[in-house]
Amino acid sequence: MKVIRLASLALIWALAATLHAQSYKVLVNFNGSYSPQEPGIIAQSRGGYLLSTAPDAAADKPGVAFRVKTSGALTVLHQFDTREGIVPCGGLTLGRDGRFYGPIFNGGMNGYGAVFQMTPDGIVKILHEFTAEDDGFPFAPPIQSLYGDFYGTASGNPTHPGTIYKIDTDGGFTILHALAGADGATPLATLVQATNYWFYGTTLLGGTNGVGTIFRISVSGNFEVLFNFDGTHGSLPHAGLIQANDGNFYGVTYRGGKGNQGVVFRMTPTQQVTVLHDFTGGSDGSGLIERLVEASDGYLYGTTYYGGASGLGVLFRISTTGKFTVLHNFEQSAGSNPIALIQHTNGFLYGDTFSGGLKNRGVFYRFDLGLPPFVTYLPSYGRVGMPVDILGEGFTTYSQAFFNGVRAQIITVQPTYMRVVVPHGATSGWITVTTTKGTLKSNKKFLVRP
Repeated sequence: MKVIRLASLALIWALAATLHAQSYKVLVNFNGSYSPQEPGIIAQSRGGYLLSTAPDAAADKPGVAFRVKTSGALTVLHQFDTREGIVPCGGLTLGRDGRFYGPIFNGGMNGYGAVFQMTPDGIVKILHEFTAEDDGFPFAPPIQSLYGDFYGTASGNPTHPGTIYKIDTDGGFTILHALAGADGATPLATLVQATNYWFYGTTLLGGTNGVGTIFRISVSGNFEVLFNFDGTHGSLPHAGLIQANDGNFYGVTYRGGKGNQGVVFRMTPTQQVTVLHDFTGGSDGSGLIERLVEASDGYLYGTTYYGGASGLGVLFRISTTGKFTVLHNFEQSAGSNPIALIQHTNGFLYGDTFSGGLKNRGVFYRFDLGLPPFVTYLPSYGRVGMPVDILGEGFTTYSQAFFNGVRAQIITVQPTYMRVVVPHGATSGWITVTTTKGTLKSNKKFLVRP
């Protein structure tokens, strides 16, 4: 009897520890006239802060760029004005120069939106004003390539179905491909540069069946449609793809699947598409508008805009083989209709919501998965001798960085950021950094390019 009682207590303690680890906490209640909107990509800064943008409901205030400490303090870094543009809903990408890059969906000097550059303290420079000729209305932030240029999409206008563009840090702008015909239409999502160096993306509409496509494009503009959504495998993909550590691509759709409530899908490098989960619109949610996050435990995490216990969205986890679990049900008082999601290098998930909270302007929240800190880096790959930026915590002048076991030269080190050089003899694999609290491992493998 005593053995059974002890075993029962051990089970209760283990369950309690699991429930404690997987906890939801509101860090910020947005209380201005602005609130996050999709896609609202969140970026981690060199200083360990989390930054994004949010449009404003007030007619005379186009929106803001804001910063949140991991402890929860909110700072508005920049108030956009109508000359810069309105509806800054896309969020931000961290560049290797330490500055942030993002889109303004609408307005500006030409009325078609813009791409901007922002310093960590909120000084904004407009890099490009879109025109009717280059389609305009950029929805998601561009991403930076190995060579430093940024690549992004513009969603298009009533007479143009969208473009894929390249822009440099000085504002040099090039249209790589103008979508037409069977290419797909209305690209809303951030691109991802895969390990084969191509950029992969999705379109919301168009293609053979009119409900969206998956495409890829090279740095020189060679464009290919890889998959036409067909309803069965999902339809209307708002979000972009991620390439996981297993080499496959993963994504979500807003609609389609068995219940027409959206799906999570996998695409192999040879373009074989498999549905991993069909959403029902009930307890598992519906209306997926943002991309997945591969966390440091190897699982994929995401949110739905609707559904769940309160009908206001869920936070879920899914394995790369399709095992699905709801981790949190959003509800009005603590944030509803979730938008973006990111895993910080401290191990926690962070995200924000469009509505709910004390002022019904949304919240910024943290979700504890019980995962340890790690390091991440940019760019995703490089050659020997190239600089690489590493984000993490606990770095000191005594820290050491290794590329798959080969020690790297450290150029700059700060508590949450270091710049190193890819060492001679390095091969593709994990990056590790020694700190005063132990050794931190990267959340993805670094690719050493020949």
